[in-house]
Amino acid sequence: MANDIALSVDGLRKQFLLSHSGAASLKTALLWWRRRKLEHFVALDGVNLQVGRGECVALVGRNGAGKSTLLSLISRIYRPTSGSIAVNGRIAPLLELGAGFHPDLTGVENVVFNGIILGLTRKQVQARMADIVRFAELEHHIDSPVRTYSSGMLARLGFAVAVHVDADILIVDEVLAVGDFAFEQKCYARIEDFRRSGGTILFVSHNMESVRQIADRCVWLRGGKVEMEGAPESVITAYQGDRSEVDL
Repeated sequence: MANDIALSVDGLRKQFLLSHSGAASLKTALLWWRRRKLEHFVALDGVNLQVGRGECVALVGRNGAGKSTLLSLISRIYRPTSGSIAVNGRIAPLLELGAGFHPDLTGVENVVFNGIILGLTRKQVQARMADIVRFAELEHHIDSPVRTYSSGMLARLGFAVAVHVDADILIVDEVLAVGDFAFEQKCYARIEDFRRSGGTILFVSHNMESVRQIADRCVWLRGGKVEMEGAPESVITAYQGDRSEVDL
């Protein structure tokens, strides 16, 4: 991959096998196993995308267009059915913030666990612990089990971990508004600092003002394919003007 390309997706296709048993219980499901209906669902169909170093690219499209599937494939949560993904640098996925936290572990223990998963050593996580806790504004709760946290507290801690791992590429799925207005602005400021330092961002959002605020380029996905890409305002105008895209 060329040094000025952070992320390249070529002919990416993802197909899921869905089972429709119509069973209301496990017992019924076992009895009617042979009568189950299988459906092949194509979430992505031949997507090509390149993201340059230091570029911020937004993905827009209605629910089910394939946006989150694309981010999950790039983050190696799923494997593609066909096609290729090439990544130049360390990725920090901000998909479902706090989803990987164990409820019975404390905030500190979960920070260590998630930091190691994202590529840091235990020593590096410990060195950044104070900054992570301070950014998340959880000084008085960090030693409590995260099952006692609100959803907003979990999201703040997840965001704080992700932005302190020295990633080259941030993969963000609708998680920029992770607290009150003041904390949301702090998140935007942190992302802007990341961009100024040469970091690359690929993010999904249904908030068109967020897209206008931080994206250099916008990609519109429809039915698992790229419908349009280009300057954010041009793509947003086309997207919002399409009557078939009803859940803006």
